[in-house]
Amino acid sequence: MNTKQHKQNNTLILAIESSCDETAAAVIENGRSIRSNVVYSQIQLHVPYGGVVPEIASRSHIEKIDAVVQAAMKEAGLAYGSLDAVAVTQGPGLVGALLVGVSYAKGLAYALKKPLVAVNHISGHIAANYLAYPELKPPFLCLVVSGGHSHVIEVTDAGLFLLGCTQDDAAGEAFDKAARVLGLPYPGGPNLDKLAEAGNPDTYRLTEPKVAGAYDFSFSGLKTGFINLVHGMDQRGERYDKAGLAAVFRHTVVHHLTGKTIKAALDRGWKTLALAGGVSANSLLRKELQALCDEHGFKLYMPPLYLCGDNAAMIGAAAHVQLMNHDVADLSLNANPSLSLKFGT
Repeated sequence: MNTKQHKQNNTLILAIESSCDETAAAVIENGRSIRSNVVYSQIQLHVPYGGVVPEIASRSHIEKIDAVVQAAMKEAGLAYGSLDAVAVTQGPGLVGALLVGVSYAKGLAYALKKPLVAVNHISGHIAANYLAYPELKPPFLCLVVSGGHSHVIEVTDAGLFLLGCTQDDAAGEAFDKAARVLGLPYPGGPNLDKLAEAGNPDTYRLTEPKVAGAYDFSFSGLKTGFINLVHGMDQRGERYDKAGLAAVFRHTVVHHLTGKTIKAALDRGWKTLALAGGVSANSLLRKELQALCDEHGFKLYMPPLYLCGDNAAMIGAAAHVQLMNHDVADLSLNANPSLSLKFGT
């Protein structure tokens, strides 16, 4: 594939994201500027089922992807020939959903004779901060929290270095399960966050997880404890305060996440921190982490809410870094639902 465009001053990347239940396309200039950012959300399709149905998600991606890409190009005011590369989420995610995006991106890159860049979805979440803060550059410490991931990562020019991660469930998955126990509709995490705003976290008590690793997390036991608390009251016929339950669960998860992250920053001498991932939209997490960073004199970067959820703009930002490093894929690229981040040693 053509790689002559890698060193142009104005690099335009069309990025595609289809890892779960959003069909998204964006055009990113120089890895920092959003020329367009189009997202088609499938939330209403999955509400009746209480969660994402993979087959429905895949079919919707097939139906919408071409229109979404065309809308992104129109919004950017560009012809396809103006592009310097095509980027796509390779994984992790739902395999059928990923395959739609990967197949479309491969065909487009081949037809345009442009480089193809395969992006890790989690790298994209980290890179969302680059779009909101042009001054942000590595090195910095990043807390990545999403439905499937909870990591504390050192982001450097030499690569990513893992300090800690969840030993079982991710924070986002725990929020969704707690929301389901409370009978909240899909999407669970955001609805639990809203309900918790009206509750008092001191109404009930949950034990914060204990993990051997200094910067590791654990949410499985906390989730089980919460389920047992609610089910126990149900079985005894006790009335309970849903807002209070949502508040204590949110508070315990957030305290666990922020405590470990600030410890890592203090131990390792970090002064610049970033937040990333879908759960970075959680209102208490944003407030508490900002307060702790202010207390310790740390600079905190958080993506704006429209860049917290899945979107293609973040994929384009991550792809720009890879393109500059000539990290491109060929047409044998395949979706990888369990794709892991590449960590240095």
